Amino acid sequence: MVDTRTIDAWRRAPRINSFAAFFERTASGLDGAPDLGKPEPAMDLLSFDLDCMLFWDTHRRLWGHFDSHYFASIPFRLEEECRLGAAILLFGQTVWARSGRPATIYTLGAGAGTLARALAKLGDGRLKTLNCSPTKGNWVCFFARRGSDDAHFYHGPFFQLDDERYETDQTLEPFRDGYDVLLEDTTFQMYGPDRDNQTAFIAPRVKRGGVLVQVQKLNHPNLQVYLERERQKDREFKSRFFSTEQITEKKRAVLDTMKDLQVDLERTQSALQRHFRYAVLTWNSGNFYTIVLLQLPGIGP
Repeated sequence: MVDTRTIDAWRRAPRINSFAAFFERTASGLDGAPDLGKPEPAMDLLSFDLDCMLFWDTHRRLWGHFDSHYFASIPFRLEEECRLGAAILLFGQTVWARSGRPATIYTLGAGAGTLARALAKLGDGRLKTLNCSPTKGNWVCFFARRGSDDAHFYHGPFFQLDDERYETDQTLEPFRDGYDVLLEDTTFQMYGPDRDNQTAFIAPRVKRGGVLVQVQKLNHPNLQVYLERERQKDREFKSRFFSTEQITEKKRAVLDTMKDLQVDLERTQSALQRHFRYAVLTWNSGNFYTIVLLQLPGIGP
């Protein structure tokens, strides 16, 4: 149970206050787009996997304004999105085949919800998806290219989706019993370093037999290692898409503040093990990581 003081702290967080204008301009296409070209996945890094390539073909047709900024900012995150998308689609189809009900997928704070929309479209009735964002520009992009009636959007921050909201909001009815897959996409680091309460808020929504996926930017115990990874990211990857001026402005507007809200892998592990017994780190690119956690039927944390 998360107390009201914690919720009040989240309401004062940078994501919906000092960062709000940046995200609104970027999501609305007014600012933040890479000026040197849009990112595309390197198919050799995907081993030319057909499932990943099929997912990408659908995903790219549904992009909103924020996608080009996001995938041009994190080295090889687009390839990871294709892997995750293909894997979640297969997992959701398996849930549907075994249970006879649509699998439920929640992408928490994932911009314009392109992953959620692509999954709903490819799922063809076998997956129902939800994305949340407090940014109106993401809401606009979501419904401009919704892709499927099985894709849903909640316009607000993640912490507003409490038990009362699920019971009273009819648009959330497909998700009242929880999620087979819950993906938290670089969102908690925008609200603060309190991973214990953030994890406690979402963990009960993951069904037994379900999966929590977290994509996070983490601190490193060695500051010099962290900083060198940042320099490498800017020099070798972001410079393909952004001008030096854009990279500097993003650092000033968001990244310098966000670093104080990040945690390291040890602190993340400590928060997650309170709610999940099994976890695996599946991907790492610079200071970014993907962690997958399982809720096994009949087994508590």
